[in-house]
Amino acid sequence: MKAIVKTQKGPGFVELREVPEPVVGPGEVKIEVKACGICGTDVHVLHDEFPYWPPVILGHEFSGEIVELGPGASLYKVGDRVVGEPHTQACGQCSLCRTGNIQICRMKRSPGWGIDGAFTRYLKMPERLLHRIPGNVSFEMAAVVEPAANTVHDVIERAKIEAGDFVVVVGPGPIGLLAAMTARAGGARRVVVIGTKQDEAVRLVKAREIGFETLVAGAEPDPAGAVTDLTGGIGADLVIECSGSAAGIASAVDFVRKKGRICAIGLTGKPAIPFPWDKAAFKVCDLIFNLSTSYSSWDRTIHLAASGALPIDKVISHRMKISEWDQAIAEIEAQRALKVLLIPE
Repeated sequence: MKAIVKTQKGPGFVELREVPEPVVGPGEVKIEVKACGICGTDVHVLHDEFPYWPPVILGHEFSGEIVELGPGASLYKVGDRVVGEPHTQACGQCSLCRTGNIQICRMKRSPGWGIDGAFTRYLKMPERLLHRIPGNVSFEMAAVVEPAANTVHDVIERAKIEAGDFVVVVGPGPIGLLAAMTARAGGARRVVVIGTKQDEAVRLVKAREIGFETLVAGAEPDPAGAVTDLTGGIGADLVIECSGSAAGIASAVDFVRKKGRICAIGLTGKPAIPFPWDKAAFKVCDLIFNLSTSYSSWDRTIHLAASGALPIDKVISHRMKISEWDQAIAEIEAQRALKVLLIPE
């Protein structure tokens, strides 16, 4: 079968090559991939900016159908439509695993960077990490469950959005738009999405299509002043930082009200960045860092998507063949695309 493989360490070294089909072991299932989204992590691995263990097949935002059960696998049956948490090889014994936080176990090796992933025809997964998808959720929509589960975990479970919150989302990429939709589904009274002039071509257009107000950094009206005006001089109850840029992260402190919350989602890819520490301290705001997903966030996301409360498929902009992977990443890096799905051929 053909697969997109990161062949060795260093920037680049990604190619489409023939690989053997996976062989399932005890408690595992073999899944025929129906769609797999390109994540920022995949792009970071391409550029050697994220931990990975080559050679490895990229891709972890998948949906698919079970085609084979390994020895002892009994929770699912052939033909089940599934998505899967990327928390493979968590040790199960450390304090994090034993308190239900397998997603940040130091032994974790997720598909797409730690073990072979889903930019191919088949992958194997431990059945304990799978979730069924209902019939009214398409394979394409289901391929967006993984990134949406991140925003559900971050915004609903950790930042604990409350009904009536005024929310600002910094960074209108796929995760930013999913975070905005999650905030709306969680009861926000108003969601404002902040982007840059470069975002005007695609991302902010999509934000407005989905129904959000938008503001542009560096333009008039000044976004921080506009948020202050919109909130009667108070500031946002919750700021969700999805840009991962130094400027975006610093601006979150300008947007948030005193005693408000900043939900940090975006990663910078840098060892350190400047941060207005004293300004945040004088606002006595809570800063909540986030990484990956919880078990419960997957079920919440699937239920919200199936009910229509979280229309996660709206962030899909392109559907391309696996053989077009390099063109797909070029579209993402040029910000001409939002969420790109790769479809096995």
